[in-house]
Amino acid sequence: VQLQASGGGLAQPGGSLSLSCAASGSIFSKYSMAWYRQAPGEQRELVASITSGGSTDYLDSVKGRFTISRDNAKNMVYLQMNSLKPEDTAIYYCNTMPTRAAYWGQGTQVTVSS
Repeated sequence: VQLQASGGGLAQPGGSLSLSCAASGSIFSKYSMAWYRQAPGEQRELVASITSGGSTDYLDSVKGRFTISRDNAKNMVYLQMNSLKPEDTAIYYCNTMPTRAAYWGQGTQVTVSS
């Protein structure tokens, strides 16, 4: 089973993008979900997480700019990204938290550039 992230693209600094991730019901109802990212030459890092009950946590560098949410009825998790910076450029993935190897998908490319 893979989690499919979508919604990436090219944004200007200060712009916004909204990412979506579709999960199967068997995954979604049990686990905390999270967004991760990996920039070229860098390790993958945890960006934001949300528990099944809706509690959230964020990487310090995205606090106040990114918002993670989930729709339990639709088995979807979202990442609203505002005030984007060039350093947000990366491939963004969704997975459970902690991660499960079988759930890594292709990710979605986010590029922030003028």
